[in-house]
Amino acid sequence: MDDNSRGDDPSQANEESGSGEDAQSDPGFTFQEDASDDEEKGKSRWLRELLIIVAIVLVLMFVFTQFFFRQYVVPSESMEPTLHGCYGCTNDHIVVDKMVYRFSDPEPGDVVVFKAPTSSWDGGWSSPRSSNPVMHKVQDVLAWFALAPPDENNLVKRVIATGGQTVQCREADGKGVTVDGKALNEPYIDKQLQAQTYQQSGGVLGQGSCYGEDFGPIKVPEGNLWVMGDNRSNSADSRAHIDDEYQGTVPVSDVRGKVRFIIYPFSRIGGVGSVNPQS
Repeated sequence: MDDNSRGDDPSQANEESGSGEDAQSDPGFTFQEDASDDEEKGKSRWLRELLIIVAIVLVLMFVFTQFFFRQYVVPSESMEPTLHGCYGCTNDHIVVDKMVYRFSDPEPGDVVVFKAPTSSWDGGWSSPRSSNPVMHKVQDVLAWFALAPPDENNLVKRVIATGGQTVQCREADGKGVTVDGKALNEPYIDKQLQAQTYQQSGGVLGQGSCYGEDFGPIKVPEGNLWVMGDNRSNSADSRAHIDDEYQGTVPVSDVRGKVRFIIYPFSRIGGVGSVNPQS
């Protein structure tokens, strides 16, 4: 009786059928909304995580390049054979230790990168910055992260004498460069390269024990350095700037760091050691 009553009532059947259709359609619509919301949240989360990662990388790059190490490029032949560089060739990419001189001063034999202390060092240097003021600012910011070169003339030489020491060279005595009257031990000078330079220059460069003109005596001021290139006959180093306000010396405050490694080209990867010429 009860079974027949349930089966014969069309209104009840229709109601059940209708509610079933609603149950099938409404949840489906809800699922689509949920899926769309989840997709939007996923994109937002991915973008937020990406920005966080980029920010962390930039902060690390800033700290690393400003306080620890930075890459520089050697564009000159003045430090051959220790460092290779020339116009139109593959120049050495070097890594400079910026931390070491926060706790100590440069010593004789250290190969250092420094900012040109006076305009006499600038020679043919020109700023790497764009003439467009907006791009100029962008490049300044990129330089904070070592993504652009600094807007200064950076040079690389070897420390020969430090504050309080007297440096000079007299071709007539045959000693070469002396510090406080003592001849230097300079195994980093390639004498064959100096002889080759002498021949190529028609006898102008690379002659004699000074590999250039006589100079000095010059007493290096306290807090300054006397620097020279390993390619002694082809280096516009302290000798070329004796007439400036520092007598060719470089203030320690202008030193950007100590050269530690060559990282490119791959054929020249390796460390750059300090050889004390006064020992």
